[in-house]
Amino acid sequence: MNKIEKLRIIKKKLIDGAGEEARKRFFYDKGMLPPRERIEKLLDPDSFFEIDLFATHHSHDFGMETKKIPGDGVITGYGTINGRKICVYSQDFSALGGSFGEMTGKKICALMDLAAENRVPIIGICHSGGLRLHETLGPMEMFGQLFRRNTIYSGVVPQISIILGVVAGGQAYSPGLTDYILMTKKSSIFIAGPAFVKAQTGKDIDEKELGGAVMHSRVSGLVDILRDTEEEIFADARKLVDFLPLSCHGNPLEIKNNDDPKRYEADLEKIVPDKSQKIFDMHDILKLVFDNNDFFEIKPDFAKNIITGYARLDGKAVGIVASQPKFLGGVIDIKAAEKAARFVRFCDAFNTPVITFQDSPAFLIGRKMEMGGIIYKGAKLLHAYAEATVPKITVIIRKAYAGAYIALGSQYLGTDLVYAWPGAEVSSVGPKTAASILFKKEMANAADDKEIEALYQNYYDNYIDPLKAASLRHINDIIEPGETRSVLIKSLALLKDKKQIRPEKKHGNIPL
Repeated sequence: MNKIEKLRIIKKKLIDGAGEEARKRFFYDKGMLPPRERIEKLLDPDSFFEIDLFATHHSHDFGMETKKIPGDGVITGYGTINGRKICVYSQDFSALGGSFGEMTGKKICALMDLAAENRVPIIGICHSGGLRLHETLGPMEMFGQLFRRNTIYSGVVPQISIILGVVAGGQAYSPGLTDYILMTKKSSIFIAGPAFVKAQTGKDIDEKELGGAVMHSRVSGLVDILRDTEEEIFADARKLVDFLPLSCHGNPLEIKNNDDPKRYEADLEKIVPDKSQKIFDMHDILKLVFDNNDFFEIKPDFAKNIITGYARLDGKAVGIVASQPKFLGGVIDIKAAEKAARFVRFCDAFNTPVITFQDSPAFLIGRKMEMGGIIYKGAKLLHAYAEATVPKITVIIRKAYAGAYIALGSQYLGTDLVYAWPGAEVSSVGPKTAASILFKKEMANAADDKEIEALYQNYYDNYIDPLKAASLRHINDIIEPGETRSVLIKSLALLKDKKQIRPEKKHGNIPL
């Protein structure tokens, strides 16, 4: 047998891993795909090139000298998504539970260095029982090295985590440091599983309740995209990557289409009710404005009173933040502020213009919000918009009151262009509140409700109408709803080469 034949045999054995029986038991029987098939679904056909296939552990404690772990439980390499380079790793749960060993960490960290140095995104397909206890402190060091790289490469290249199956222990913190997390509904992630919780607290808890994907998508806000199947997850991961630049040194991918940039959308005039107290669904507006009525939402199940996601205008990718009056009237609470702030900061880090659709009456007030830290947690949204130097455009659809008006992309925080629809209401506080204070004496002496209503109407007509804000240059134009798309496209063309210089510093201190 010559050296080439020997090499082929060794490679084949390593690629086969634990074998077909193990793949059936650990993956197929549970409705999941094995790690190599996951990579194939994510990347373009025949584009994956594996590196560090021969890496293996060198531990001799606790019987490890007899354990052979192909690739040390993780497959690393690079390929393409729609022709663009991507670095990817995929953990193998059939290899000692996908446990994170010292060599596992070295392989992943080396791949991350490769991604950052070559300015390409990194995607981790995570499926792991956590730290490999057999190797004592070696994996602990590599956890730290991994978290360090997640941190120093944050804002350098996009980092995406795909969680399939269980991810437990310290392994869970790495996805928490990445930009986006995608999960199937049957998956779970937690820093300590049910057995650990039972041992430490004496309490029984179900895996789904503790760290299930549905819980994380609705309650903790950890999950950005939740789907039923792995195939759907990989399709959406590819779609997400298409909206992103390869690194902070590039721009988002432009994809031309046949949607007319001058399209006038008359149906936009029918969506917003005349009465400001009545609700509507902001999605109905978004889908009519953007290319081919397509909107890719991020965190759709968390903090539903605010919408975040991606779309295109004349082929150019933009990040969207929008009030959602259908939930909580569109007020900004702690969760909504944090959700939107994180999204704006990602867009700013990766050269993606931010377009805001505003219809919010206020920040949510009350004891619960104050005790929860609304002052500094809500301030994250102010910080994110004020810090961002990418093109920023705001459209006031209806309500723009008080702190919500300032926070959601106002000129005061450095937004480049602010437009309003004719039915917009711009006010320093809720208009009824303002009128009741300013006309307190007159209302007390009013003969009937009609007189009181006339005082309210007087305030609306003279101080809330967008013409007042436009006369003060707080907004740049009042536009017809139907021309929103064309106005935004023209605005983006103007702001394409925007450069903004900020005071020199190490970094800001966002209120965390």
